[in-house]
Amino acid sequence: MTALTQRRKGARSNFPFGLHSLVPALLVHISLPCSAALPQPLSSHPGNIFLAGEEVVISLQGSPGEDWEAKDYERQIVARGKLQEGRANIGRLPVGYYEVWFGSATSSNHVSAGVLEPLHALSPASSPIGIDVAMGWFFPKEKMAAVANLCRLAGFSHVRDRMTWGELEPERGKLATTNRYDWAADAQAGAGLQVLQVSHASPGWANPNPKRFPLDLRDTYNFHKAIAQRWRGKVVGFEPWNEADGETFGGHTGSEMASLQKTAYLGLKAGNPDVIACLNVLAFHRLATLQDLNENQAWPYFDTFNLHHYESFERLSKAYADFRSVSAGKPLWVTECSVPVKWQGDERLKEPTDEDLRIQSERVPKIYAHAIYEGAQKVFYFMLPNYSEGQTQFGILHDDLTPRPVYLAAAAAGRLLADARPLGSLITNTNAAEAAGERQPIHAFVFDAKPDGKRARVVVAWADQKETLGLPQRPVAIYDHLGRPIGPSDSGPTEVAIGPAPIYVIFSQATRLPLNPPPALAAPLPGEPSPLVLQTVVPEQEIDCKRSLYKLSPATIRSIPIFLYNFGHRKVQGTLRAAIAPASVNGGPVRTCRLDSPAGIEISPGQRLEIPLKLSCATNVAGISTIRITGDFGVSGKPILSLRFAREESKNNN
Repeated sequence: MTALTQRRKGARSNFPFGLHSLVPALLVHISLPCSAALPQPLSSHPGNIFLAGEEVVISLQGSPGEDWEAKDYERQIVARGKLQEGRANIGRLPVGYYEVWFGSATSSNHVSAGVLEPLHALSPASSPIGIDVAMGWFFPKEKMAAVANLCRLAGFSHVRDRMTWGELEPERGKLATTNRYDWAADAQAGAGLQVLQVSHASPGWANPNPKRFPLDLRDTYNFHKAIAQRWRGKVVGFEPWNEADGETFGGHTGSEMASLQKTAYLGLKAGNPDVIACLNVLAFHRLATLQDLNENQAWPYFDTFNLHHYESFERLSKAYADFRSVSAGKPLWVTECSVPVKWQGDERLKEPTDEDLRIQSERVPKIYAHAIYEGAQKVFYFMLPNYSEGQTQFGILHDDLTPRPVYLAAAAAGRLLADARPLGSLITNTNAAEAAGERQPIHAFVFDAKPDGKRARVVVAWADQKETLGLPQRPVAIYDHLGRPIGPSDSGPTEVAIGPAPIYVIFSQATRLPLNPPPALAAPLPGEPSPLVLQTVVPEQEIDCKRSLYKLSPATIRSIPIFLYNFGHRKVQGTLRAAIAPASVNGGPVRTCRLDSPAGIEISPGQRLEIPLKLSCATNVAGISTIRITGDFGVSGKPILSLRFAREESKNNN
């Protein structure tokens, strides 16, 4: 693996890992050694996935001589025959999604299959198309190679895994021997996939409430240092926590997320200076959390700004604009995204209706296209395994690894949007009519990409209703959302019919298209990581994660514990001061603040100092008070902690 790192000139490092990681604002390049051979299906064809040109043979549980018939995505019969030795010998099929039916026409008497276009080039590590696999949680060791192979065939460059911290470190300081997470890392990295890892729970020995961050951040530092060392050369990046701003995963404030981030970054870089230290990923487009995180100046401590979204398409532009505004110009990684559908009928199968399966597959290219257009460098669709929450079905595969149509759609994106970079949105001949409300809007995003390994201009286009898209010149090729070729004719079309199902229109790289530019990336912000980290630990009942603040009880005097950590390798001296930030909303309830500490502070490597923060409060004042604690430790940096406080609302207040 390679990441761009360099030593700051003329400065003495005070880090235990001895260097400052500098990541370019636009791109994070990462690569692992892998075979140069193009991916091929395993001999057993797991999941009934074949490549165009192969003989399609499907194993079925029917009786000898029983009739079968194969149907395509449009439910048209493309082949029929009788079972021979438990197999349907279908023959060669074009690219597409298929179902093979046998016996009585019940929901359980069919299996699905897919035929993919063979990849003509390896998906580069710089390609944005990824998938959330959660291999360590969902698949036994004997299935891992098959799952990794299905990811490679689909053209995914990156996969997101899951780990449970307590399984990897069951006792403080004692890592477990080889287990399922190591097997998953081996299988995925061995297949040439770039692996991102994430956890979202503390071990019981680090916090009695596993949803919450460790109480002592030294546990966070030590674990991330150890796991980065353990998986060096196998796992390219880590998210230190999953969706910490959501109540499901602890309901943390932006301030808490910043303290964890700073600590995890230092630990990861100590374990492997080349690792990508991602932001502990945000679940929600919540301005209070974004502001709180940003005020804690965490940007020197993350290489990528990570976010999730499940919002409707019309809300994405606003969400991305707000995320970009606090990204400090770091690359955006969208590590979960989907607009899912519901399952109906048999609770054992949890299968969406045919109509919803089509909608699910049509949404995939829209999600990838939107995200890349908005500036996402990596996009991980949620998710590969057969996973449902309540009535919602997310998975693109069934438990037996056979595909839903959405797998074919994701594979089409992996092939046709390989290495995609946004160029803008296409200016169409209908824009004026759209503005006047006379026509439905056409969505057409344009990318510089490498479909089938050749640099080209790729347009991903659709409309909410049936429309006609005018083309400036004859395209090289047109594909539907499943990757099936649908044109062009030899004479060359000047327009193409579009609708809710997106199409890919491929033009030569030299084609000049009329474009509106994509959104601008945020400007990089200066800053160097410090080995000194500040943290507060407040009772959970006093935390309001939705407003990203701490609730003050009616008491007029409060003492808030503040902790200072030294993750460097030498003793340092400096000062800390606390002040009410001028930006406090409506003044807020805090009237005065001070740190109960000596004028000079000395802290040794690995030490944790508690320094009480004394607050004098007004009990009847609304608004939010922001307290900023800043340090000055010379060359060891200026740690900062920003905390937001509001009056606790009376339970008797109607």
